[in-house]
Amino acid sequence: MSFALAAVAALLGLLLVLQIRTQSAAGGLEALTAQELTVLVANLNGHNDQLRAEVATLDEEVRALSAARSRGDTSLGQLESDLTRIQAWAGLAPVSGPGVLVSILGPLPGGAAQDLLDELRNAGAEALAVNDVRVIPGAVVRGDPGQLTLYGQQLPDPFEVRAIGDPEALTGALTRVGGIIAVLAATYPEAQLTVTPLTVLELPATERDMQPIHARPRL
Repeated sequence: MSFALAAVAALLGLLLVLQIRTQSAAGGLEALTAQELTVLVANLNGHNDQLRAEVATLDEEVRALSAARSRGDTSLGQLESDLTRIQAWAGLAPVSGPGVLVSILGPLPGGAAQDLLDELRNAGAEALAVNDVRVIPGAVVRGDPGQLTLYGQQLPDPFEVRAIGDPEALTGALTRVGGIIAVLAATYPEAQLTVTPLTVLELPATERDMQPIHARPRL
């Protein structure tokens, strides 16, 4: 845009020069007085100054629009990134990453299984799944040993808990002396729990309807 305006200004200047030369050849300028020539030159200078001011104004507008577009792109990218993180955190999107695989074999009551999930969350797990079912806020493992259910679906024996997070931190929290694995092993000796750190885990998105029933957003 600035280049086009500069070209227009140059063209106008060229036309003015040609006009002056034409008038000079025809004797037009020779007939002007010194005062009239001064006024003519002043008018030409004023017109050039006006063109320069318009070019500067348009340049400033271009810079402002470019800056606004850059800020808009950045804001849009940030919003998209935030939305992706929220969807992953809420369980609306599949996720992958390092973590641990906990295998549970044998009779374990629902409360104990829920304690295991809570311990993983407290240790920094960013996403959880029981077998192929994504665990989202509000999910609770219920039932007596051998009859565990999640979202009303019975869990098989054995079943697996997958947790994405820092494998070292999660493993340490689960297997430490006096930790949840030791407590469950002592309380339910017939159950076997094995913790395996993994570099890559893939967790599916939830198939549950996340639309709240009672809560309404406050704007």
